[in-house]
Amino acid sequence: MAAAIDLIVAFLRQLGLGVSEGEVSDDAFLPGLRIKAGEIVLDPGKLRWPGDLLHEAGHLAMTPAAQRGALSDDLAGQQSDAHAGEAEATAWAYAATVALGLPPEVLFHAGGYRGQSQGLIATYGAGVYPGSRGLCEAGMALIGEAARAQGLPPYPHMLRWLRE
Repeated sequence: MAAAIDLIVAFLRQLGLGVSEGEVSDDAFLPGLRIKAGEIVLDPGKLRWPGDLLHEAGHLAMTPAAQRGALSDDLAGQQSDAHAGEAEATAWAYAATVALGLPPEVLFHAGGYRGQSQGLIATYGAGVYPGSRGLCEAGMALIGEAARAQGLPPYPHMLRWLRE
């Protein structure tokens, strides 16, 4: 687990997303994680699922840069932005999982996604990518004919990782 956490944290920092270690209370929305002023605060001793780092980073990445710093804890205001909802954050996190060479079970773990993890593994594994259209509309990836026309690989390949 520590190796996956280190890999993910290094990736997120390389993208320009803030990740710091700190104490996270037991009543946090996810064990060992919280969002504070647009950055992820990680409590390694309490983190249960490394993939949660990717999903929360997906929310930050899909939020326009000018608004990212205002995000905290449960990200309540974030869903009002076009292409910044749960589906897009999940699609972003899946693309990151692929880019890092991690198995999908790291992201779609048994403790998350309201019991739908196996269904999401099957869906994404079959090449059906909920949320990918939002990434495309935000200029972060291409799908289908748009990718072919530009001679670029389609999602889950990302053109860029952060919204401007």
